[in-house]
Order: sequence, then C-alpha cells, then structure tokens
Amino acid sequence: MRPLEPGDTSPISLSTVVIYARDMSRTAAFYARHFGFTSTGEVCEGLIELTPRDGGAAILIHQAAKSVKLGQVGVKLSFHVPDVAAFVTQAAATGLKFGAIHQANGYSFANTKDPDNNSVSVSSRAFRARPVPAPSD
Repeated sequence: MRPLEPGDTSPISLSTVVIYARDMSRTAAFYARHFGFTSTGEVCEGLIELTPRDGGAAILIHQAAKSVKLGQVGVKLSFHVPDVAAFVTQAAATGLKFGAIHQANGYSFANTKDPDNNSVSVSSRAFRARPVPAPSD
C-alpha cells in the first residue's frame, strides 16, 4: 500500500466495524434494537451484517474464538446523537442502561457496554456549536 500523496483524491472512509461476539445473534439484536441498525440476522460467510439506518459505517458481527478476551480492546464505538439525555432516557425504556451523562467542551456523552462487554457511547460532539472565528482586519 502506498502512502497518500498531497493532492491524492482517492476516496477513503471507514466503512465497516467488525465486532467479535460470543452470541452473534444477541449482539446483532442489541445494535439493531438500541441503535437502529437493520439486519436479516442471517449468518452469511460467518458474519452477521448490520446496515446503518442513516448512513455511516456498517457493523459485521463475527464469532469470537474462545481465546479472545472480549471487552478488553482499545476501541469504543461512539454513536452521534443530537440529544444525549433524550437518547439515554429512551434507551432505558428499552432496557439499555447508560452511566452518568458527562459534559465536555460544549457537548455531552454517556457510556454503556454491549452484550460482549465492548465499550459503547453516545455523544453530541458532532452537533456542538462551533465557535465563530473572529473577523480578520
């Protein structure tokens, strides 16, 4: 693979996140129920594919080997929501509990875990007001 050169216009985007799970169907149902992903739930080529409702990266649920220590990976899935408090309240009604809502630099976030103990958060960072630059003289 060659490094990107200045002016290179090749499209690059994060398109898929792979999540290792002990119970693939349970984990797929978690992301469908609480985060609006769609899926047939069918295992195809050893994976369950989840498609985002409103764009963004897809999720592939992969069967975890017995040797994999779930929940000990240095990755957190963060979902953008405009109103963290409203989302946390709505999630609680469907059985998903989040920790405290934190405030940071003009946005808020809250954390939870998926069925395989992977870190998941909701954050309003993408919706925060951007400071208006001062006019230059």
